[in-house]
Amino acid sequence: MSREASQERGARKQRTTNSSRWRGWVRHHRAMSLDSALRLVRTPLGSLFTMLAIAIALVLPAGLWLMLDGARLLDAELDASATATVYLASEVDDEEARRIQQALEAHAQVNASRLITASQGMEEFQRSLGLEDLLSQLPENPLPATIVLTPVDPEPSAMRQLADQLSTVTGVDEVRLDLAWLDRLRKLAELGRRATLGLGVLFGLGVLLVVGNTIRLAVASRRQEIEVVTLIGATHAFVRRPFLYSGAWYGFGGGLLALALLVLGGDWLATPISDLAASYGANYALPKLGWIGSATLLSCSTILGWLGAWLAVSQHLASIYPR
Repeated sequence: MSREASQERGARKQRTTNSSRWRGWVRHHRAMSLDSALRLVRTPLGSLFTMLAIAIALVLPAGLWLMLDGARLLDAELDASATATVYLASEVDDEEARRIQQALEAHAQVNASRLITASQGMEEFQRSLGLEDLLSQLPENPLPATIVLTPVDPEPSAMRQLADQLSTVTGVDEVRLDLAWLDRLRKLAELGRRATLGLGVLFGLGVLLVVGNTIRLAVASRRQEIEVVTLIGATHAFVRRPFLYSGAWYGFGGGLLALALLVLGGDWLATPISDLAASYGANYALPKLGWIGSATLLSCSTILGWLGAWLAVSQHLASIYPR
């Protein structure tokens, strides 16, 4: 019984020790977080400049990503407007054209269709050119009936395959696709995505350098303090902790400033961009980051600040205390 009681007391003591260590670890994190924030507040000008440098490094890739997001919305609208024009043979009359339209509309890859008879095509052509009197002198209508198809899949490869299938239908003379602009738009979008990703990586490295240099100066200014606490048994993790919180605060503050700059810049550019789009007959507005985008930007900036501080402190500690 005495042995079991001793084991129980030992287990209880171990649990108490682990609980105390956990509470002490949490208290130290809380104290270091607050102390790091107060140190930044005591040097407001220097902290503001560091956060502003981080914000400027984050604004450009974030702004480009917003523009690409708006371009994706326009791309979806253009995909919805993608059509294929089927020109019927000149000898096909209106009744036969309607039968061909029904046959084409029954195709699995065709979403909708619209028939333009030869007479309707001539009327639209006359109205667009303003040559009613001149074109009325023609002995016969040279325009064929056409069917405008809206495909289910607006991808260029799928539309080309659909055009090849429809061109074999009796009464169809030609199927024309205007996909060059769509291909160019997709290639530009892919170029923009890669450029944004590359700039994001480069400016992320810039954030690491800004925070790392700031933390390196802070470590150098507290070198004697670090030597004293390590002499009494402080670990590298203990020494590193306040600087990591400083880097995280720098990153978080830079993210907040970046959000403010994006909002102000978006409001400043909203009117001219809307006017430019309206001049082309489009309805376009700059997208907003929203809650998810804002949280992502703040998380990325905080993690970059923490990582920059970790790299700087680890390198400096290694130079002070070579292993």
